[in-house]
Amino acid sequence: MIVSKTPLRMSFVGGGSDLPAYYREETGAVLSTSIDKYMYICVNRKFDGSIRVSYTRTEEVSSPADVQHPLVREALDMVGIPGGIEIASMADIPSHGSGLGSSSTYTVGLLNALFAYRGRYASKEELARLACEIEIGRCKEPIGKQDQYAAAFGGMNLIRFHPDETVSVDPVICKPQLLAELEASTLVLFTGRTRSASAVLAQQSAALRELDRRVLMRRMVELAFEFKRELESGRLDNIGSLLDENWRLKAQMTAGISDPQIDDWYATGIAHGALGGKLLGAGNGGFMMFHAPEHSHARITAALPGLQPVRFRFDRNGAQIVFFQPYE
Repeated sequence: MIVSKTPLRMSFVGGGSDLPAYYREETGAVLSTSIDKYMYICVNRKFDGSIRVSYTRTEEVSSPADVQHPLVREALDMVGIPGGIEIASMADIPSHGSGLGSSSTYTVGLLNALFAYRGRYASKEELARLACEIEIGRCKEPIGKQDQYAAAFGGMNLIRFHPDETVSVDPVICKPQLLAELEASTLVLFTGRTRSASAVLAQQSAALRELDRRVLMRRMVELAFEFKRELESGRLDNIGSLLDENWRLKAQMTAGISDPQIDDWYATGIAHGALGGKLLGAGNGGFMMFHAPEHSHARITAALPGLQPVRFRFDRNGAQIVFFQPYE
């Protein structure tokens, strides 16, 4: 039996520049961190040679080609497992449409577990790259590359996306006390709304064909570098304003990112002490994140009674195999 543990992620600035519509012409950049909410994938040998996959439904089939779950089907084919395996998954929080990169976290964790099942080590870079190949190349999802690399590498990173399809992961180098302060000043609230990230990202990709939208995205990429410099200088003074500018720019990209209710939630948070914030993920639902002094968190939460606070901590480890008991 093999069990993998893979973190979800929280992006701060630069989201959307990891889409091919942008980075194939100009280098994109996202500043993000993995968080202590995880996807667990368990794989075990199945004695009768068939394949059993358990997620929101259960499939039992005779070959990878018959698996309906596209990520599982393509991962089994990629790793070269013809059958005789059971795959089950669970997550710390509801994952679909949450804005935390759950689909890519699942793919990275699944590949990690399947490679371990085959007795082969896969590096974090390989896991991220192959997860991108499955989701974007094979399954034709109109998504970017940030989630796969954030889940695989873990930690707080500036992730750059180059026109030649390569990806660079640069860790943020700063004092642990500063990260602890940033963590303490981060308030995350679940909106209760989920949405299809693929649909929102497809709209963003189409919008990036327009020059004025590319100008907005170019500034969001600059903000990712500014965010990194701010942290590495040992300060958090400008983090709120960087987040606020990034969110206001992102909300202009397409109509599907925000709406009057989301705008009202955001304005309420700012009015009650938040210095900046954003919706996590593609937009239109999931989790709302605010950067605010810790003493104002209770006031913000009370002003938004329809939203559920969820405590996140930062993760540093990325994709892991946490249980490994191979068959003889």
